[in-house]
Amino acid sequence: MKTAEKLLLSNLLLLALAGCSGEAPISFSQDVKPVLDQHCIECHQAEGAGTLASGLDMTTYEGLMKGTKFGPMVIAGDPEGSNILVLMEGRADPSISMPHGQRDPVAKPDIQTIRKWIEQGARNN
Repeated sequence: MKTAEKLLLSNLLLLALAGCSGEAPISFSQDVKPVLDQHCIECHQAEGAGTLASGLDMTTYEGLMKGTKFGPMVIAGDPEGSNILVLMEGRADPSISMPHGQRDPVAKPDIQTIRKWIEQGARNN
């Protein structure tokens, strides 16, 4: 095998290994938005109680990233500091945990999906 062929083969092997070692990217449209639609949109849409109270409209990526009149809900790369997770995980006062009232809590795997999406940069993908 010639030197150029060896170099090409080793580069291909490195690329293949790099692709296998990373987590699959979390998609806003395919993975995160369906969770928000199921648990949040009822209140956080135009004229919804949550939007009227906080200013947070979760019907679009842009609305989510704009946050509330009190501050951001998502800080790309910082799941611990992202208020969406603070509220969903019950790390805030129970009176403001999300979803409110008697609604079913967001399932842990769905929260983990949102956490990974934020860790990966909270992209609009």
